Amino acid sequence: MPDIEKLNYQIKNGIGEEIDVDCRFQDTPVAKPIVIFCHGFKGFKDWGGFPHMMQILAEAGFFAVSFNFSLNGVSKENPTEFTLLDNFAANTFSRELDDLGIVVNHIFEKAPEFNADNKRIGLIGHSRGGGIAILYTASDPRIRALAALASVSDFDRYGKELKKKWKEKGYLEVENTRTGQMMRLNITLLEDIEKNINRLDIKKAIAEINEPVLIVHGKEDLSVKYTEAVDLLESSDKLHTELLLVDNTGHTFGVVHPFKGTTGPFEAVIDRIIKFFKLNLRSI
Repeated sequence: MPDIEKLNYQIKNGIGEEIDVDCRFQDTPVAKPIVIFCHGFKGFKDWGGFPHMMQILAEAGFFAVSFNFSLNGVSKENPTEFTLLDNFAANTFSRELDDLGIVVNHIFEKAPEFNADNKRIGLIGHSRGGGIAILYTASDPRIRALAALASVSDFDRYGKELKKKWKEKGYLEVENTRTGQMMRLNITLLEDIEKNINRLDIKKAIAEINEPVLIVHGKEDLSVKYTEAVDLLESSDKLHTELLLVDNTGHTFGVVHPFKGTTGPFEAVIDRIIKFFKLNLRSI
């Protein structure tokens, strides 16, 4: 196996919140294509098998970047536990979209220092992060390829009665089934959905993407049904989009947190992602 270097550091977003960034790469003279990973809801860059996936991407020759959205609820001191619940409650989709833009701009500017090729940038997003990655790809011509894993197709996933109670209380509580924590979502998240309908329209965004898109979804996904992947495909330009449905696996392709080892479906997904980016992030 090639030696992989890892850098961890923090950058600031537009309002001074920290974005915790990991970069994994081989120290070689070859300019490396860049792949940036976006985690999902109740997730973080160090969740389960995500570090394993980024390590394999680096071993495959990519400059592999993962990061925590600024208000995802974990800290650099406790990167695998939700200790900043007030931050989690204040998070919004627009904030995450802005955070991703800051990360892309930062990596684009710093790429020459790491012998990474900022003309070859791809995004990976998981679950809610898949929706964010789709929105961003549609808005930034620097992104040359996108892999959406178990992605949502719509951020407005709340019924009328739930929204009514949310507005009355000023917050919504969701349980983290792994930790048992009750985690609040402030009314600002719902207001973000209602005020930014066009900006946060995932199906509209994927229809506007002219770069290659790989949609991957487990057919036994109970958190985000695989029919959302089909909806994304139907909304997209099929000349540029492909759909991989993985049998007998769920939302995280059999991987759990804390990480207890990889799975056959997860390895198959990683292998498919590598082939996709090697093809679509090749030198022009």
